[in-house]
Amino acid sequence: MSNSRRNSTRAAAPARSAELERLRQAIDAVDRAILEKLNERGRIVLQVGELKRASGEPVYDAARERDLVARLVAANPGPFPGAGIGPVFREIISATRSLEQRLRVAFLGPEGTYSHLAVREQFGEQAAIVGVPSIRDIFAAVERGTADFGVVPVENSTEGTVTASVDALVVSQVAICGEILLPVSHFLLSRTGRREDIGRVASHPQPLAQCRQWLEQNLPSVERVETPSTAAAAQLAAGDPAVAAIASSIAGETYGLEVVEPCIEDRRDNTTRFLVIGATSPPPSGNDLTSAVFSVRKDEAGALHRLLEPFAEHGVNLTAIQSRPMKDRVWEYLFFVDLEGHRDEERVARALADASRRAYWSKVLGSFPRAAAPVRKRAGTS
Repeated sequence: MSNSRRNSTRAAAPARSAELERLRQAIDAVDRAILEKLNERGRIVLQVGELKRASGEPVYDAARERDLVARLVAANPGPFPGAGIGPVFREIISATRSLEQRLRVAFLGPEGTYSHLAVREQFGEQAAIVGVPSIRDIFAAVERGTADFGVVPVENSTEGTVTASVDALVVSQVAICGEILLPVSHFLLSRTGRREDIGRVASHPQPLAQCRQWLEQNLPSVERVETPSTAAAAQLAAGDPAVAAIASSIAGETYGLEVVEPCIEDRRDNTTRFLVIGATSPPPSGNDLTSAVFSVRKDEAGALHRLLEPFAEHGVNLTAIQSRPMKDRVWEYLFFVDLEGHRDEERVARALADASRRAYWSKVLGSFPRAAAPVRKRAGTS
């Protein structure tokens, strides 16, 4: 480099440093303005909390939170990325909601499970999490009032229904009041991070099934061990270098494990649907689902057809129907139905009433705001 070019570069360096410092000061000023607006939001939320307490309205409003984020994403001119708005405002809402009440949310524990991730996705970091050992314990915590809400997995796009959750909905006195759609990616984790050290693979039955093809191709002779949760599998792997866990990468960070192989799920669109359960269902939001369960007499020809007719007659779209064996009757079944609309809407109420009259037994499990379509950021990858 010539002396003249070297001197020119040296002369430009202070100017670049001065410009960088000016821009940093501008960012600091914006951050202070954001902080002031956050506190302004907090003061308004405190007033909202007083009005809610006086009227008995619930603190948590899933539909409003869903629609608030959707409006902001739609109005965003950039360059701030639209995909970042949801996570940012989830935590803003969580923090200011805690000024009204810090919600207690039960989930299938311990920390690091996908249920834990679903709680964080829906309620943010300021919720008080209550990890319990089984799905039935989530329902019990909400019924007893030791948790305000519970989050339970209900179905997976690869493996279908989570039967423990569906069965508990039938006998429990709780109501469905929300849903969460969580893209799920499974990591193979161990203490050493070496595939050759693996003697057993441990996980909850659902992730084991969702990774069946990968395991058969890559670890065909390795024993598979079922655990109560993915986090329990991670704990097992943390204590035994011959055990690998299928869990989220966050579970690996929590329990000090290395990644043997990321993203081993058989389907790249693998998604788990969770339900939020609480004491009561929320009012209509304009974009809702209703879940109900029915039984029919097995000796009546066409009974199921007659049960479903009212939904077509009243223009109510069914989004899902599935059957489960009844616990106290051999070869008889319960039929679970998801439908568009809220039970308080006239056409939905009429369809449910007509179907109930044709059923042997029926129960509305809840009406709740539909979840927004998930951003395809895979759980456990950040």
